[in-house]
Amino acid sequence: MNALVALCHFCELHGPRTLFCTEALHPPSPDPSSQMGTPVPGDRDGDREGEGLTMRANSSATQRGEMCEGCRSLPASHPGFVSIDDETGIRFLSHQHPRQSQLFSVVRQACVRSLSCEVCPGREGPIFFGDEQHGFVFSHTFFIKDSLARGFQRWYSIVLVAMDRIYLINSWPFLLRHLKLTIHSLQSTALKVFDSEQGGCPQRALRMNSVFSPAVFPHQRSGNAARSLTSLTQHPNLWASLHCSFSWLLKASGSRLTEKLLEGAPTEDTLVLIERQTEQEEEMSCWEGAEGGRSESQLLQTDGKLGLLCEASKSDDVPGPKFKSLRHLRQVLGANDFRQLSWHVLMGNQVIWRSADPGLIQSAFTVLKSLLPVGCVRSVPYSAQYEEAYKCNFLGLSPDVPIPAHVSSSEFSVLVDVMLKGSAAGEDEICALYQFAISSANTQPTDRGPTLLNKLEVALSNENLSVDVVSHCLLCLKEEWMNKVKVLFKFSKVDGRGREDTQKVLALLGATGPGEEDNVRLLKYWMTGLSKTYKSHLMTAVRGGERSPSQ
Repeated sequence: MNALVALCHFCELHGPRTLFCTEALHPPSPDPSSQMGTPVPGDRDGDREGEGLTMRANSSATQRGEMCEGCRSLPASHPGFVSIDDETGIRFLSHQHPRQSQLFSVVRQACVRSLSCEVCPGREGPIFFGDEQHGFVFSHTFFIKDSLARGFQRWYSIVLVAMDRIYLINSWPFLLRHLKLTIHSLQSTALKVFDSEQGGCPQRALRMNSVFSPAVFPHQRSGNAARSLTSLTQHPNLWASLHCSFSWLLKASGSRLTEKLLEGAPTEDTLVLIERQTEQEEEMSCWEGAEGGRSESQLLQTDGKLGLLCEASKSDDVPGPKFKSLRHLRQVLGANDFRQLSWHVLMGNQVIWRSADPGLIQSAFTVLKSLLPVGCVRSVPYSAQYEEAYKCNFLGLSPDVPIPAHVSSSEFSVLVDVMLKGSAAGEDEICALYQFAISSANTQPTDRGPTLLNKLEVALSNENLSVDVVSHCLLCLKEEWMNKVKVLFKFSKVDGRGREDTQKVLALLGATGPGEEDNVRLLKYWMTGLSKTYKSHLMTAVRGGERSPSQ
């Protein structure tokens, strides 16, 4: 990520000042002329030394101006801090000012605006500003306690400057979460020093009893009008610590978001996953920003939500026998039981598995969830009590958990009981270890449809097709029926057409005929898995089309 992080301070004597900044230097790309031994102007072997001289020159130039103890972080003779990323070869350099004059001007402007022009409500908090010429800035202003300052506090800000506005906005929750950690550490450390100084010599009573003189006010309080941040926090390695924090932030910001080449428009599953990731980051940011923090139960609840999304990746780490694919599941359960179970999954009914092996249930859910769009999946992989159908359509239970009577008698659920047959040494085949019993109150025949299930079973029963080919076949079938879902949503929900017109559309979509009832039920259920982005875009486009004729 081509960005720069800087710590800024509003000095009572000299105004906004840059205290400390960290920038990333990418390794130069290989040049044929340099490989042949021909020196390239400006790219000599002593590049690091040149950078150090540049930093010292900038720092020395600043020293000639007006500076006080509060405006200075590192002395002019200090070489700064350097960290090297072994994976990428990127060097992270920290000093009081940037090494390039252009960057110095950009950071200077960001510093002035963050501490004077751009102010958020309450003066403390994040703000965003900038333009294409001077870069875009994510700034977080905050106060540090100081017993000798006016109002007993000093004003600081941390700014992150980048030229990519979209990237910076998309990184807002991440940057806010980690900058708050750094700011909280500085404030808590300074608060301890403040309390200690106030306990030894209370400044409020001393100021009330002293004679006020506006002419010498900045130079009162024993000449300590501008104290350094090191003095306020009593942290001996403050700047080295900030260098590590800022360097990690630049590295993490550059690696957390990557560009990918997409062939065509993103699928509905991709849009839903992006929306869920955004909601998680916003939720985590809100929890961390709430007063008092999170309780233990809230933390477990949030971590549980995050765990549901990485179920599939964790299933491979669970020991014991597991279902490997839909074909494997069909071979174990048998063709009839597999069709019944798949029918319930596609219709949106609650699928309940009871077993003493959580890994087996998790692998079964991973396989069965591939039948549905991501937006239709709500899973509780293993629970000690029954969860209602509105919370999850995939529920794993321990063997001793009772099923409520209203669920057992409901036609909208199916129960799979996994019973242990034996545990022979070295035997890990599911058929030899477990016996499966499938039960449901549903009496509707499942042999006619839906059409998607009929086509899938043809592919599964064809042994000439590999597992990968069957997976791609299922992906194509899901995309085909998801496109039909979009047409039906646009026609029935957005346009509000009647029953007769909707029936004509179903006939055009190929959803009528044998298994028509199951096809319509599948389409309506999958409609709930459409992404919010698609629905919002469709509603906006329709409203815009309605306004245009009147205009």
